[in-house]
Amino acid sequence: MRIYAGNLDRDVTEEVLRELFATHGQVESVSIMRDRDTQRSKGFAFIGMLSRTEGQAAIQALNESEFHQRVLTVNEARPREERNPSTGGVSRPSAADDRRRSTPRGGRDRR
Repeated sequence: MRIYAGNLDRDVTEEVLRELFATHGQVESVSIMRDRDTQRSKGFAFIGMLSRTEGQAAIQALNESEFHQRVLTVNEARPREERNPSTGGVSRPSAADDRRRSTPRGGRDRR
């Protein structure tokens, strides 16, 4: 089960998160999301737990709990959205879409 943990202190490490979640079950992976340029934590992470039951227990126990003087947000992670790498993840219309929008309804382009 993949879990989202948010509102993390920027100094929290993967090891500390692994220890925190391991009190509720077997942790498969921990990934703190970091800024591409500075490598500073973005304040959230994804934790993989082997068992759905243990993952639910971790969510119940840790959501809205205080950790490093912050109130955590812990819930089941949503599926990752597909991103278009050529546009930096932003969906941009194609040239064909532009032509369709500029063509009047009912026919040809009369420019």
